[in-house]
Amino acid sequence: MLVTTLNIFSTMATGLGAGLALIIAIGAQNAFVLRQGIRGEHVGLVVLVCMLSDVILIGAGIFGIGTVIAAVPAIVVVIRLAGAAFLIVYAGLAAKRAFRPGVLTTGDRQGRQGSLSRKAVLATALTLTWLNPHVYLDTVLLLGTLANQHGELRWWFGAGAAVGSIIWFSALGYGAKLLRPIFAKPGAWRVLDGLIAAIMLFLGVKMALGA
Repeated sequence: MLVTTLNIFSTMATGLGAGLALIIAIGAQNAFVLRQGIRGEHVGLVVLVCMLSDVILIGAGIFGIGTVIAAVPAIVVVIRLAGAAFLIVYAGLAAKRAFRPGVLTTGDRQGRQGSLSRKAVLATALTLTWLNPHVYLDTVLLLGTLANQHGELRWWFGAGAAVGSIIWFSALGYGAKLLRPIFAKPGAWRVLDGLIAAIMLFLGVKMALGA
């Protein structure tokens, strides 16, 4: 019984490490979570969408959908092109915000320039997550493959990876509030949105070229 328990914790720890290694990177999704966290707008919704999406995708990979994606690469191509188009458009919007930055103030949180409605935030979070082909290659195919190498303990590996996603997105979304004093000036928003625009454009062009 002790060996089984140790195996479970060991497998979960491996899944946790693998999950964190794949999601802790500068990307479109993380940049959006960071921005919403700093602004303090619909943070819970964004974090929830990202966490639930990862849990679903990890589960799908363990069920074997990753095999289908590997067998029909055209699916990834369609997702890649759609995701590239969205990222390039989003880059343009971020660049526009960079030229007209808002200011974070305590008394006018909802009235800041560049604020997004709940529906817009939900749509953006879903799009940045589900139209990212790397999500399917990394989360579904790679994590699914790694999980299934653990045999009967594959779901414990998946649970560890899911915990990694929960920890990361919660820390990123809610921890971003520590940066709010810095973003009380328009110049800081100009830098952030300019950086986001550059990241989105780079990822969009790279995605479109299939690189």
